[in-house]
Amino acid sequence: MAIKTTQFLNMGPQHPSTHGVFRMMLELDGERVVKCQPHLGYLHRGLEKLAEMRTYPQIISLTDRLHYANAFQNELTYCLAVESLLGIEVPKRAQYIRVMLAEMSRMQNHMIFFGALGMDLGALTPFFYSFKDRETILDFFEEIAGARLTFNYLRIGGLKEDLPEGILERIYAFTDQVPKIVDEYEELLSGNEIFLARMKGIGILSKELAINLGITGPILRSTGVAYDIRKVEPYSSYEDFTFSIPVGTCGDNFDRYKIRMKELRESNSIVRQAIERMPEGEICAKVPKVIKIDGEGYFRTETSVGEQGVYIIGKGEKSPYRIKFRSPAFVNLQMLQYVLPGGLVADVIATFSTVDICMGEVDR
Repeated sequence: MAIKTTQFLNMGPQHPSTHGVFRMMLELDGERVVKCQPHLGYLHRGLEKLAEMRTYPQIISLTDRLHYANAFQNELTYCLAVESLLGIEVPKRAQYIRVMLAEMSRMQNHMIFFGALGMDLGALTPFFYSFKDRETILDFFEEIAGARLTFNYLRIGGLKEDLPEGILERIYAFTDQVPKIVDEYEELLSGNEIFLARMKGIGILSKELAINLGITGPILRSTGVAYDIRKVEPYSSYEDFTFSIPVGTCGDNFDRYKIRMKELRESNSIVRQAIERMPEGEICAKVPKVIKIDGEGYFRTETSVGEQGVYIIGKGEKSPYRIKFRSPAFVNLQMLQYVLPGGLVADVIATFSTVDICMGEVDR
């Protein structure tokens, strides 16, 4: 009688395709995955506990460190949470600038996704293309906020300062080029025979499982669920903008890739609308010199990865009694233990890459 044996393989935390210090314990039958157990905690920095030792304005700079590609979106979620508890109405101009910066962050995040996905599957060219285009967006960020990754630009009540003169015209000129840029991306990968073989029908996530796991963002929408917080619970004047919610059909690797390519185009459209309709006026509301919160609340936004939430408990002090960040990538990682078994070791890299995580946000 033949004895069937399996072997265990550690993938990560040093593996270059685990996008940071992330480890999967894979149980293999030959090259076939039998079981996947994700292991976290290699980048835990105690960010939430650090926030509890800082005043409310000081916490903004900490949120930048959650996800290096989504710093503006992290700042926005936190500021909106504090503003909702204080009942602060942000000036319309500041709201539009926030939307513009959040969508530019989404664009450069999806550019990173595109380049890293191509590289994970053995194609280096997409990485050079996407990072070249991303540099243009980072140049705009540097001019606006004085930094390229961690900005500390948003303020409770609005913004630190207004936009530099003439930058809106230059951003608008860049948005003219983006549709051609995305066409170029798609030409590189979308029809490639090897790429399709690695993506189509691989890593399928069902709509029901995605909902039950609490998965959000492009991964949820790839299963056919048209759910986007910007539409369901509009914030920062998103109700003023016209955009569609791209959805997939079967929730495989290819759908997750295509959703982000379509979102690149939609975000570009939102940036253009924000510039075309940009209001004049103040960029920050009047806020107390010393901010104290007595009460608790949760606020959520739609980041590049999914639903990011901030839960704050205040007891009338200058610092929060407790603060909790809901990381969309942390929740989305659950899918791996469901979609990887039955596939090949080679599929692990392709599927994991389409989850699009940043370990700083996952471990916090």
